[in-house]
Amino acid sequence: MHISISETIRTRIPNIKLGVIRAKVKYEKHTPALWEEIDKETERISKIPLESVKDIPQIESSREAYKALGKEPARYRLSAEALHRRIINGKGLYRISNLVDCINLASIKTGYSIGGYDAEKIDGDILFDIGRADEEYEAIGRGIMNIESLPVFRDSKGAFGSPTSDSERTMIDEETKEVLLIVINFGGHAEFETDLEYITKLFKEFAEAAEPEVNVV
Repeated sequence: MHISISETIRTRIPNIKLGVIRAKVKYEKHTPALWEEIDKETERISKIPLESVKDIPQIESSREAYKALGKEPARYRLSAEALHRRIINGKGLYRISNLVDCINLASIKTGYSIGGYDAEKIDGDILFDIGRADEEYEAIGRGIMNIESLPVFRDSKGAFGSPTSDSERTMIDEETKEVLLIVINFGGHAEFETDLEYITKLFKEFAEAAEPEVNVV
């Protein structure tokens, strides 16, 4: 599986980098030790003023990237920002599974929006591109979502994910045995590889990730 970034996106967002983690994993419905870590992080985030979320460097650069692509970030919230706002508003995080919960913890800890996919549901190579006119897909928990002008991931079957919401077609579920994580660094932030090491460590500790492959595109 080859992952690349379209020239259209590179031209508009020149500092962009993608961190790619692929690993065999073990699915669990609930992992108490993981939620101890999530609770610690949500306690920290809950003290951040809501108006300051947009100033977190990774979120700020992501919002600027959306504007560069012609999308309003306040209307199409990136997942990392949406998670922060949810916590600060006292709603907490959904408890889904160890795999999804690890992704959410990694996102609120690092500030990056992270695409999490069942690797076996992806067909062929992946291109990070821009949504086409009138293009849409069935988004997780959102129904049909218009992805025109959003940054999206495509395989041979079409678009399947974006930093706003991923599609049901490639979603992680109880049958998932191998995950593909794509960490979106819109601003070329330093310490990115350290952040990828942290995310990999989470999956080793809470999902028995075996021999993970880690790359930067």
